[in-house]
Amino acid sequence: MRTTYRMRAGRFLGILAAGLIILGVAALLWAFGLPSVAVSVVVTLGGLVTLAGLWILARPPKVAQLRDKEIEVRGVRTAWTDITEAGRVATTHGEAIVLRTKQPDQPILLPVSWLVPKQVPTLETVLRDKLNAAHGYTIWDGTAPEDTDSAE
Repeated sequence: MRTTYRMRAGRFLGILAAGLIILGVAALLWAFGLPSVAVSVVVTLGGLVTLAGLWILARPPKVAQLRDKEIEVRGVRTAWTDITEAGRVATTHGEAIVLRTKQPDQPILLPVSWLVPKQVPTLETVLRDKLNAAHGYTIWDGTAPEDTDSAE
């Protein structure tokens, strides 16, 4: 099973806005009577930037992809068994989810501001569950197991 977490689409509205501004400049160039070659070049550029902005809004870049045996964060794959803990940490760019690996100098950071706010609690729960499963931990239900090995 694979779960994908993508960046917030709102982070990329500027690309769409830039394309629309370039198209507006093309309209002004046309209104002032500049040669059609210059106008068509600006229209083509504006159209391509606008289409790229729409594409990125429809399919924002992947931040994390969770699989059964590994996690991929921004293109770097790490096995669940190589991750020792997950938690939150304050960075210079705001709060982030940190995955500490067996190599202490190589933590994996997922900036919280990149994610859709309602996805963050779900991601943290799934991370915890995947790490528990990878390391063989179970949630204690408050009961002791039956003692099947009697000394009698």
